[in-house]
Formats: sequence, C-alpha cells, structure tokens
Amino acid sequence: MPGTSFETTQAKATELRRYFDRAIAVHDQFRNDPLVGTAFAPHAPYSVSDSPLRRVGVLANELELPIHIHLHETAAEVRGGLERTGHRPIERLRQLDLINPALLAVHMTQVEPEEIELFAANGAQVVHCPESNLKLASGYCPVERLQDAGINVALGTDGAASNNDLDMLGEMRSAALQAKGMTADACALPADQALQMASLNGACALGINHETGSLRVGKSADIVAVDLSQPETQPVFNPVSQIVYAGGREQVRHVWINGRQVLKNRALTTIDLSQTLQRAGVWHDRILDKPA
Repeated sequence: MPGTSFETTQAKATELRRYFDRAIAVHDQFRNDPLVGTAFAPHAPYSVSDSPLRRVGVLANELELPIHIHLHETAAEVRGGLERTGHRPIERLRQLDLINPALLAVHMTQVEPEEIELFAANGAQVVHCPESNLKLASGYCPVERLQDAGINVALGTDGAASNNDLDMLGEMRSAALQAKGMTADACALPADQALQMASLNGACALGINHETGSLRVGKSADIVAVDLSQPETQPVFNPVSQIVYAGGREQVRHVWINGRQVLKNRALTTIDLSQTLQRAGVWHDRILDKPA
C-alpha cells in the first residue's frame, strides 16, 4: 500500500524516541541516589543500527555516562558484521566515534592486534566474562594481551541465562585459570590481578573508582568479609591467593555497602528471603506456562 513504508519508518522513529525518553527518565530518577548509577546499554552492534548508536554516543558524552555493549563476543558476530556492513564490528563503532573511555566492551573474544592498539590508544575498556564465554563456547578473551597494552580489564559474570551462578569469586578463579591455560604460562593473571579485576578495575570501568573499588579514606565503606577459617581454606599463607584459588561464595560471611551491613553471618538484613524465593517460584511457573 502507498505510504506503508513511510508509516513504518515513522512508527520506528517514534518507538526509538520512546526508548531514549525512558532511559533519560531513569537517569533523572536516580541522578542524586548515592548507591545507584546509570549507563547506556545498547545490546550489541548486530542488534542496534547506526542511528541509535550515534544517539547513544551523543547522550553518553553529554551526561558523562558509560556505554555497555556486547562486542566481538563470537566469531559468528564478527562474520555477520563483515557480511552486513563490510566492516568488523569494532571498526564500525570506530566510525561512529564510540571507541573512547566511556566504552565498556563486554566479552571481546575475537580481537586482532590492531584492534587492541585501537582500544589502548583511545582508552576504551573491556569486561571479561570467562564463565559465560565457556558455557556458550564463545571463545577466549586475550586478557594478558589486553592488559599488556594498557587496557583496563574488569571482570563480569554476564546474565543468569549464560552464567547460572553469578558468582564473582568463582569468576576470579576461572579468569585466573583460563589465562594460564591460554598462554601456557603458570604466572599469567596472578591472584592479585584477578582480585583487582573484580574490584578496582570494575569501579574504574564504571567511572566510580573515586567512590569505591578499594578501601581508602574518603571512599565508601564497601566491604566483603570472607571466612578463611574453614577446612577448605586452611592453612592460609597468602589470603588473596586462598580467596581466588580455594575460596567460595559460601565463605562470604559479612557484607557492608557504604558502611551499612546488608549481610550478617550470611543472613540478609535488607531483603526478605522467604518473600524473594516465593516471587522466584511465581516467575518459575509463569515461564513454564508461557507458550513456546
């Protein structure tokens, strides 16, 4: 029908504006919340077209917010980018002026030396999700090469669908072991680097390292107390090594966020656990009932 193409384009533009309006509204809602920050999170280059990516770049620059995007997660993604645009996804983002310090590139299992140089020269950052990459057979992020180039590499879990336990202690161990296996170097990614990736590097990636990520005077009192007295972690010669290679989330005893204790002797102090489990059960049943 005449006009159908125009009407479809207009509807898409209206929907896109609605998404951005929602994003700005969420940012405004939490603008002054000391414990909540916001970021733009376009899913991936293959699922977001150029126009909204440019808009994300402009808004992120204006609002000084990070941009979180899944990038070069799989070989198929890179091949698809080449077929659709003639460029690898990283090159496409470069052309859109998105390779900058605000960029948090998640996964990055398929990278060439010149792409590492591009990231290093422009201050872009990487979030390494080793267990998700393993579960989905996505590939291996070259953490050592990225770090040697001066790129900040943080540690993440990805979502529950691709990393069921969301366990940062387990993620540290997986990252450290995977790096050693990839490089055939038992000294690759030592325990202290793995811990830093899970703490200060993550804060740096999010632009909040002046607030948290390390225990310093003037920063938030964000503290995790790990009990190393259990048989699994005895005897202790190097606490950091013991946490990374032998510790587990079941040994997390206490947690404070900005000085407020939210976990006390492994009991939640701000969340009703029975109510949360009940809600999980409701969603379990709703998902089972959803038509295929």
